[in-house]
Amino acid sequence: MGFEKFVIKLDKITYCDIVLTMNDFGSDIKHDVSEYQLEQFQELITKLFQCCQERMQYQCERFQLPDAELRCLGLFGEERYLTAKGIALKMNVVKSRVSKIIDGLLKKNLIQRIKDPEDSRVSLLSLTSDGQKKLNEINSFLKNIHGQVLSQMAQDQRQAMLTNLDILKASMEAVKELMV
Repeated sequence: MGFEKFVIKLDKITYCDIVLTMNDFGSDIKHDVSEYQLEQFQELITKLFQCCQERMQYQCERFQLPDAELRCLGLFGEERYLTAKGIALKMNVVKSRVSKIIDGLLKKNLIQRIKDPEDSRVSLLSLTSDGQKKLNEINSFLKNIHGQVLSQMAQDQRQAMLTNLDILKASMEAVKELMV
């Protein structure tokens, strides 16, 4: 089955069907999932993940930042100020690891540390002007790359793919919740 047929087939599945199927996580795979579909899905997920890893490696080299620092810098796109504890939670790493990430970004003058005006025991982290410039470059690069990916398919395929990725995301989140 080609990618187009895979996308169209996924488009016919509803969120409700997926959630109901995922609610029975403890049992074996449902009988309506063929071995071929399961293998194809695993292969596609593996290839997509590998492609994302290769892009991330290229991105790290291009912007001369280790992966963790690059991901940390991206957190500032959503927040003006962050704390080390907040970064640790968002990145799902221990505080000692975050300290090394923060030190790397401080040394590169991409973030700055300021005291919280409400609690001097707390340090707030924010982007420097160099950090904002670097983040803008990274976001521009990502927008360009994602635009190139979307331009590889016809308009109607794009919409179907986005719908199906949304379904896939919901399915994966439903399964993830059952694993906790």
